[in-house]
Amino acid sequence: MLEVDLAALLLRVTVGGTMIAHGWNHAFGGGRLPGTARWFESIGIRPGRVHALLATLTELGAGLLLVLGALNALAAAGVVGTMLVALVSNHLKNGFFIFRPGEGCEYVLMITMAAAALGALGAGRFSLDHVLGTELDGLAGLAVAAGLGALGAALLLGLFWRPGGAGAAEEKA
Repeated sequence: MLEVDLAALLLRVTVGGTMIAHGWNHAFGGGRLPGTARWFESIGIRPGRVHALLATLTELGAGLLLVLGALNALAAAGVVGTMLVALVSNHLKNGFFIFRPGEGCEYVLMITMAAAALGALGAGRFSLDHVLGTELDGLAGLAVAAGLGALGAALLLGLFWRPGGAGAAEEKA
């Protein structure tokens, strides 16, 4: 159906383009990767340099794949995982609205849910997945996007996130 294919294209380009811009900013804006690494360390994600690089590469790579409509469900999983880490580690404690001090979770929650929806919707007819015959949608696409993304986020947070004063206590010792 043309309307569904156009909706998938619009959603892919919007989410993918946003992720490319976000990753680009981590790499080349403001404090660049060293600044992003320091920020990761400040919220308890260690080692900051490794995670800054991995997050940046995931944002750029998943964003590009979404724009192209290539490996759509897997790319959406990268977005879901990255945004869930941001949601839990930084935004959730600040409430819902983005304009709240510390930035609330509405922005990252919306991107997370849009990426999960892309997994269910599929890349559509205007995509490399369609051209190559590698389309994945429906419950299987949703399971890949939401399931793998959530699993990746849970593993990263469980293994590498130490919120609160853990870093400060280590630095004083």
